[in-house]
Amino acid sequence: MRALEGDQVCMRIFISEGDKVDKKPLYKELLNLLRKEEIAGATVLRGMAGFGAKSHLHTAGLLALSQDLPILIEAVDTQEHLDRVLPKIDAMVGEGLITLEKVHVLRYAPKK
Repeated sequence: MRALEGDQVCMRIFISEGDKVDKKPLYKELLNLLRKEEIAGATVLRGMAGFGAKSHLHTAGLLALSQDLPILIEAVDTQEHLDRVLPKIDAMVGEGLITLEKVHVLRYAPKK
């Protein structure tokens, strides 16, 4: 494991649960890509409600078994590492939002 501390970058990828790439869930493929590219860490979060550029509201209904809910993927690493993988991510994400913001890493360590 490489060290990661101080000023770094957080990439956020906002997509929908139903988004696919090669008939596979996009969020899983993005997570696999980030791991393969040795990005320091990434988390996939499923939202309860949200809307995007088309203003179509996606919400979790009590009786619904299948939803197209918002998905947020956050990855933290150096600017250089994220810049290297960004073209591949951009090619996979058809609709969505990708942001980069500065973060300050206080701790990045495995459980002892």
